[in-house]
Amino acid sequence: MSYHPVPVTHVGLTVTDIAAAAKWYQDILGCRHPIGPLHIRRDGSHIGEVFRGIFGDRFEEGYVCHLATANGVGIELFEFIRPRSEPAENNFEYWKTGVFHFCLVDPDIEGLARRIAESGGRQRSAVWPLYEGKPFQAVYCEDPWGNLIEIYSHSTELMYANRGQ
Repeated sequence: MSYHPVPVTHVGLTVTDIAAAAKWYQDILGCRHPIGPLHIRRDGSHIGEVFRGIFGDRFEEGYVCHLATANGVGIELFEFIRPRSEPAENNFEYWKTGVFHFCLVDPDIEGLARRIAESGGRQRSAVWPLYEGKPFQAVYCEDPWGNLIEIYSHSTELMYANRGQ
């Protein structure tokens, strides 16, 4: 059986202030804003039942907002009201299973890392060259809500197809 690569459509992030997060992702990362924030309640409505079905019986109320990056991959923001969204005690437990970051591409890697830090986020690492003698770089940052963002200077495909042996 032959399989083909499947596209990524979006990444979902939990924040504690969805309006501020939507503005930050638009202003700092240049995301487009197709819809939201939408207020979702467990009130018997279809979308309320969808959210309860996904998040379980504890879900009562929250907001969701969709943003789009330059290549159409989305960033879906969630703010939960009941139960209330809260920051993780340690957002960098990379040794535990699950998604721990998402990655963006910007040829001005230092400039984007600086804008993230100057706007309430954080630059977690130095900008690292990934291969000697090659222009490929990476840096880890986080948004103001603690979500980890890696930045590449080039696409994943270019970075690893041209790494040299």
